[in-house]
Amino acid sequence: MDRKAEYLMTFIVILSLNFALPRMMPGDPFLYISGDDHEASVEYSKEQITYYREYYGLDRPLHVQYVNYMMDVSRGQFGFSYSHREEVSHLIMKRLPWTFFLVGTSLALSILAGVLLGTYSAWKRNQWQDSLTYSLIIVLSEIPAFLIGLVLLVVFSVMLGWLPLSGAKTHFAMHTDHWSKVIDIIRHATLPIITLTIARTGGIYLMVRNSLSTVLTKDYMTTARAKGLKEYRIRYIHGLRNALLPLITRIALQVGGLVGGAVIVENLFSYPGLGTLMTTAVAYRDYPLLQGIFLVMGITVILANLIADLIYLKVDPRIEKGGRAK
Repeated sequence: MDRKAEYLMTFIVILSLNFALPRMMPGDPFLYISGDDHEASVEYSKEQITYYREYYGLDRPLHVQYVNYMMDVSRGQFGFSYSHREEVSHLIMKRLPWTFFLVGTSLALSILAGVLLGTYSAWKRNQWQDSLTYSLIIVLSEIPAFLIGLVLLVVFSVMLGWLPLSGAKTHFAMHTDHWSKVIDIIRHATLPIITLTIARTGGIYLMVRNSLSTVLTKDYMTTARAKGLKEYRIRYIHGLRNALLPLITRIALQVGGLVGGAVIVENLFSYPGLGTLMTTAVAYRDYPLLQGIFLVMGITVILANLIADLIYLKVDPRIEKGGRAK
């Protein structure tokens, strides 16, 4: 099957699941009026429930709702949030930059740390430096992200008081210049970013370590040394360059894991991204908002895989030639 057709089918499946999963949750969006702090305070009357279900089209058969949903998505319309009384697209656009900031920064740092540590371990293979690094990374990789974040929160925010407890910026702060505002945002994002980076570095580290260890046994590495090339050139041009090809796929998968991890981390640190917005949507069975958030996450993962495919073709043109040969 052509790659474009595969991505199209994947997108249709995501849309279908996106429609079905929120409706599989127990409960009803209009059982209660939304209260403060995610508390349902006042019940809707039967007349109000009937009116709202009719108004939002939830009284129609599922197949009719599905067709309407697909048509709305094709027009770029994501609906109206039941709980926030606002367009879903507006809500997502306000929260999306915060989540992308966490995910993008964490992805870059986890790649950097994973490549550097993986390269170091591969060159020190079977020595005490490799054993120590390997053991430390494996232990950290097995700890859930929320537990890592909780430890960091207690140590650096509660005990030492170095970093803020929660939020994305200091409320009502009067910044004297642009840089003070940027620094304030960075301070609030530091612990969430470190949490996500620690949680996702292990996979990249293992990929680079194992891949580079295999490359080091190849004949062309011996030939490079026989030519008298400098050690750094052998390591980072001949060795690491050939070992990084499998990492492209890993990075694409990493995006999905980071987006999922961001949901937990944002709620832990009360960070105003899509994760905390999703918590509200789940609490109130806000179907349009859930559908909008899931769709953005799904598109992000698809785009990451598409970019990985394009990079593959650039790095190794034999893939494209092999596909054409078939």
